[in-house]
This record gives sequence, C-alpha cells and structure tokens, in this order.
Amino acid sequence: MIQAIAFYFFATIVVASAVMVVMARNPVHSVLWLILTFFNAAGLMVLVGAEFIAMLLVIVYVGAVAVLFLFVVMMLDIDFAAMRAGFSRNAPLGLVIAGILLAELLLAVGAYNAGGITLGTPEPTVVQSAETSNIEALGALLYGKYIVLFEIAGIILLVAMIGAIVLTFQAPKPGARARQDVGKQIRRRPEDATVMKNPEIGQGIEL
Repeated sequence: MIQAIAFYFFATIVVASAVMVVMARNPVHSVLWLILTFFNAAGLMVLVGAEFIAMLLVIVYVGAVAVLFLFVVMMLDIDFAAMRAGFSRNAPLGLVIAGILLAELLLAVGAYNAGGITLGTPEPTVVQSAETSNIEALGALLYGKYIVLFEIAGIILLVAMIGAIVLTFQAPKPGARARQDVGKQIRRRPEDATVMKNPEIGQGIEL
C-alpha cells in the first residue's frame, strides 16, 4: 500500500513539474522545475529497485547538468519579447512533434498490452542473485567482462577533455603583465612566499 502511495505521489509531482518546465515564463524557474522533476524521477527509480540510476539522476543531472543550465540561463541576457514571438511562430511545429510523441506512446502501450517480447532465457552463470545489489552487479560487469570497453571510453573522454583545453587555450602576448610562469610558481620555496608576521597597527605585512 505504501509503495502505491509513494509511486502516485512521485509520479504526480514528476508530471506536474515537467509541465511547469514548459509553461513557466521565467527560464530560471523552468530550470528549477526541471531539478524538481529529476529529484522525483530519482524517487521513482528507487521504488523500482534501480538505485544506481537514481543516484545518477541526483549526482549527474541535478548536481551537474541542471546547475550548469541554471548558471547559463542566469548569465544570458534573454529578450523575453523575442522569445514569446518565437514561441508563437514555432507553435504549429511543436504541436506536430507533440502529436507524434503521443502516437508513439499510445503505440508502445498497445504493444505492451498485446504481450511482451520473449528475449530468451539468461544463462545460469550470469543470473543475478537476490543478495547482489544492482550497483554490485553493474560494477562486476564494467570492471570484469567490459573492462576493455570501459577503459577505451575513459581514454576517449580524456582525449576530448584535452582537446577542449587545447582549442580554447590562447597563448599570452609577449610582455603581457598578467603572464603566468608555471615553472617559476612550481620552483617557489615556502620561505619565498608571503608570510603574515602579525604586524602592529599601520605596519602592514612583511614580504
């Protein structure tokens, strides 16, 4: 009984907050409604036993993606009049896309009610035991059977990060006052740094 109440509670908030993401006039409010949607979707994932996906929703989507959206929206100078004009101009296309998505949902529900697809019987050696959690089973797969693919994905992400740094790096102009000498900073000794000497009033600090 408590599971059904929790499901309908989370599901209602997810649907309502998702509607407010689209209907809110202020983009900052839309991002805040999106964060609420992610939190309640994580609650639904916990109810179905997918605690790893719930953790990803909170840590990755709320902690990184949604906060990034919030900072970007707050930093942009948005012309609300132009945005409303664009909304009314693109409303027919949005209604068409919404109709297509609704038809796909109805088709998926009808196919599910018609009967599930038999995907085959899992091998006895890979069947997850009742005492093993989803996170332990996922970790065993990532660092066991798929360790090579996992390492390749990590290398690709590392190369992408280095590439982004290289593309955005700008060499300092010769003679620039704000030029940073990394080697000099690394060679600096602790005694060469600025030290607070508890000076008396009016004497400042000693370098």
